[in-house]
Amino acid sequence: MNMGKIAIVTDSNSGITQEEGKQMGVFVLPMPFLIQEEEYFEDINLTQEAFYEKLEDSVDVSTSQPSIDSLTALWDQVLEEYDALIYIPMSSSLSGSCQTAMMLAGDYEGRVYVVDNQRISITQRNAVEDALEMVKAGKTCSDICEALMQTKLEASIYIMVDTLKYLRKGGRLTPAAAALGTILRIKPVLQIQGEKLDTFGKARTTKQGVNLMLEALKKDVEQRFDSDLEQLHFGVVHSQNAIGAEDLKAQIQAIYPGVEVEVNPLSLSVSCHIGPGALAVAVAKKAQ
Repeated sequence: MNMGKIAIVTDSNSGITQEEGKQMGVFVLPMPFLIQEEEYFEDINLTQEAFYEKLEDSVDVSTSQPSIDSLTALWDQVLEEYDALIYIPMSSSLSGSCQTAMMLAGDYEGRVYVVDNQRISITQRNAVEDALEMVKAGKTCSDICEALMQTKLEASIYIMVDTLKYLRKGGRLTPAAAALGTILRIKPVLQIQGEKLDTFGKARTTKQGVNLMLEALKKDVEQRFDSDLEQLHFGVVHSQNAIGAEDLKAQIQAIYPGVEVEVNPLSLSVSCHIGPGALAVAVAKKAQ
């Protein structure tokens, strides 16, 4: 075992699949779902396709915290091979699993570092990618955690929702607001920035919604992030809307020629509140 060998661990809220985790050299804790009160695990016995079929059938789908045993078993397995690990879970404001992890880390005698850098979905994935780069660069666990925390609020996701049905079902909208939105064909654009999922704007058409998201992205790049474009991650995520996602990627690259734009499916933990057909743009400052 190499001294100072550091592993990066995350959960499937990052959108990193088990297969991608293996390719990247990252360990991914699968998040559990309750479907009709039966437990499933993202990417283990629940595929994206099966998940959306169940959503379409209007069965009860909800997210659940991973069990303490599943988390500590993964950490124990990783620590057989590595000296220390950095765990990057989904934002503490969106789930209690982060606090649980922080409490459990106390039993590991300084070998487990938990980073609550308020991320979810593609920006959580970006944090994992940054952490991997810093491990390769020979940084210590403390340095990596500090860099991730310094940039934690320098990230945004803007999501255009195709249907209000799932937000209403999850209690994120009042039934009256959702019914009105459905009648008026409103497509809400939501924002995830730091700790909160907030309403950002409303659009009548997909084109309007896309323009709203691209304007927000440009404003963030020009006003919030005082950085070179090379210092930023750009991303597009979608729920069963691959064609729309590729089109959105092309539009971002038309605004910022030469930038890399990652395209990924939205993690199922977010999709169960949003439903199919959603499109999102994301930008995050690189931690280094």
